[in-house]
Amino acid sequence: MSSKVQRFSEERERLNRLILSRDNLEIKRFFALDNATYRDGALDCKTKELLGLVASLVLRCDDCISYHVIKVKELEVNDAEFDEVMSIGMLVGGSITIPHIRRAVDLWEELK
Repeated sequence: MSSKVQRFSEERERLNRLILSRDNLEIKRFFALDNATYRDGALDCKTKELLGLVASLVLRCDDCISYHVIKVKELEVNDAEFDEVMSIGMLVGGSITIPHIRRAVDLWEELK
């Protein structure tokens, strides 16, 4: 695991623990729903993570993009699948997604 990916993962985990340590039932329920949604169901986990990556690109959330890039790499998405997802994200989100796609591709290459 690269140092950038490790720092991102550790910081995300630390902040999630901080949030979930608070007495906020609504946030805890939302986190639980998020975790449950990405489990295998009618769609497999890989497909759901790819969908999450497209949505994150369209919404231009770099933290979300990084998270989903890491997850799809762990789920053994190949370069062709990844590139198609980038194309869909750009088609739906428009040219404003290009800077986010640049960072996503950079992280993808770092994970190889």
